[in-house]
Amino acid sequence: MRALTIARHGGPEVLEVREIAAPEPGPGQVRVKLRFAGLNFSDVMARQGMYPDAPPPPCVVGYEGSGDIEAVGEGVDRARIGERVMVLTRFNGQAEMVCVPSAQALRISDAMTYEDAAALPVVYLTAYHMLFRISHLRPKMRVLVHMAGGGVGIAALQLCRTVEGVETFGTASAAKHDAIRAEGCTHPIDYRNKDYAEEVRRLTDNKGVDLVLDPLGGRDWKKGIELLRPAGMLIAFGFANMSTGETRSVWNMATQIVGVPMFTPMGLMDKNRAVAGVNVGHLWDELEMLTEEARELLVLYERGLIKPRIDAIVPIERAAEAHARLTGRQNVGKVLFRFTA
Repeated sequence: MRALTIARHGGPEVLEVREIAAPEPGPGQVRVKLRFAGLNFSDVMARQGMYPDAPPPPCVVGYEGSGDIEAVGEGVDRARIGERVMVLTRFNGQAEMVCVPSAQALRISDAMTYEDAAALPVVYLTAYHMLFRISHLRPKMRVLVHMAGGGVGIAALQLCRTVEGVETFGTASAAKHDAIRAEGCTHPIDYRNKDYAEEVRRLTDNKGVDLVLDPLGGRDWKKGIELLRPAGMLIAFGFANMSTGETRSVWNMATQIVGVPMFTPMGLMDKNRAVAGVNVGHLWDELEMLTEEARELLVLYERGLIKPRIDAIVPIERAAEAHARLTGRQNVGKVLFRFTA
């Protein structure tokens, strides 16, 4: 089978499509023949050598996909063979076939496309977990969504739209403003030409926001916490500022780390603010939690309340182009890999 392999750390040229042996499902597992697989910023950082959780190269990364169950292991009902499924996996997801525990292959309805099923798991789970499990989104809250044109950003905007009166502030380049408005962003902010913190203060009469969703890191965490109203929360869920090009920059990494603010319990208590962190990749042992949230997302999808916005579908052989869309911040929504012709 074909597998997108990170041969070594570096630029997009280190990506290779290799032929490797198809995996065999173990007890309690199913083997899924994937039609599509999702690309996430963590995959880009793994290629650059900046994602500590990734296996050492050569390796196959990827957390999500969609396809059909074609084989089952001991203890799994053979009636599952042929099911259309959405797959959650910790690595090995950017290959034509993947084996996962049966519970991590969720059946999808006939109304759901394979494309939407591959685009939903990581970004919507991340957004849902932050908004409804960590911060308990309520009516009329104000939410600042960074990288609002990306996969998680658009998922967050759509999910905020399901709660009455939530006001959203989304940072994105001007070219993406029409798109994020269409996804529910109340106030698009061009971070390239304006200080987003000053703009948020202007739009809120200096009151700030209730929630900041921040995948940027470094000094932006400090700016975010200073924008919080009393009882507000900043949720850190990435460190995109670490990656400013196609390859790793030790100098940039060092300057970003130096910019990380120090949060102390006394300081948070004094300001009535909260800071939380989310890394869905570290919740793999909480399978019951993740599958519960995934099933809730499938219900929202069936009700027409959310729908992944797919930016591009790229053949696996052109993976370097897909990576470039993410590092260049060109994508509006999700980028997928396609295995089928």
